[in-house]
Amino acid sequence: MPRRPIIRRALAALAAASLLAPALPTAAHATQNWPLKPIRIIVPNPPAGPSDIAIRPLAAAVQKALGQPVIVENRAGANGNIGAAEVARAAADGYTWLWAMDPVLTVNKHIYKNIGYSSDAIVVLNAAARFSQTLICNPKLGFKSVKDMIDAAKTRELTYATGGAGSPGHLVMESLLSTTGVKMVHIPYKGPAPAMQDLMGGQVDCGFLAAPTVLPQIQSGRVTALATSGKQRSTLMPQLPTIAESGYPEFDGTFWLFLAAPKGVPADIQKRFLEAMEVAIRSPEQQDRVKPVDIEMVGSTADQAQQKAKELSGKWEALTRKIQLKAE
Repeated sequence: MPRRPIIRRALAALAAASLLAPALPTAAHATQNWPLKPIRIIVPNPPAGPSDIAIRPLAAAVQKALGQPVIVENRAGANGNIGAAEVARAAADGYTWLWAMDPVLTVNKHIYKNIGYSSDAIVVLNAAARFSQTLICNPKLGFKSVKDMIDAAKTRELTYATGGAGSPGHLVMESLLSTTGVKMVHIPYKGPAPAMQDLMGGQVDCGFLAAPTVLPQIQSGRVTALATSGKQRSTLMPQLPTIAESGYPEFDGTFWLFLAAPKGVPADIQKRFLEAMEVAIRSPEQQDRVKPVDIEMVGSTADQAQQKAKELSGKWEALTRKIQLKAE
């Protein structure tokens, strides 16, 4: 058989097959039809903590709005670095997001030699919520105010407990000590629970811990609460003054929960996800759900969130340099 007819027949067969074959989705098509599969939100903390409790109803609301499963996955370890690194390495396709306390993104890069990813590989997109820490002391010390603690620290050595180096409690206490010019000895623990146990037992004097952790012990009189770290009073303990109201008006030890994503998620996907998340964040139902864990839902634009992250990063970098904080 002559060669040319064979080639023509082969080309015709290929053309016919191409008409029957399904078209492969283009990037534009995938973006337009997003989401086509389940969405993951990585939480770099263990389950049942305040940040985990806050995100789960939000995920359920976003799932309803977008019509695809939204799965919360806890990836704890290395002070949040393990979960953040997983998000940083994920495809920028809108199927992987990060829900993290701000120190994961604003502190760790300053105190760890290697966080496991490039810090600019993750983009903050919403300053979703804020929370504070509660200053407590062993009642045998007799402190009734922040001033009492500071005055005592000027005359004798006091210790303070935290849930670990670089934790919110550590950062806010060192910020207060820097503001007042006094010193206290840091006793880090592996989490807030053992820190609370030793504080109640008198092995350590004071500490900043999260309100849900300390409230039962405050109510039972096993510890004394002196103040909260944020600009606003705690909704769980509205009678308790802030540090700013206790003689240090410029003090602000507010921490944030950020929603973030791998760098490069298409703008229209960001828009759809963030709009659904913002509606959920601002709902009265969500506000009520997080009151028991002393979190205030706020929400923001991407620009506002990035400005807040930049501000906090600068603030905590200056503090960690001053106290020469390094973590391994």
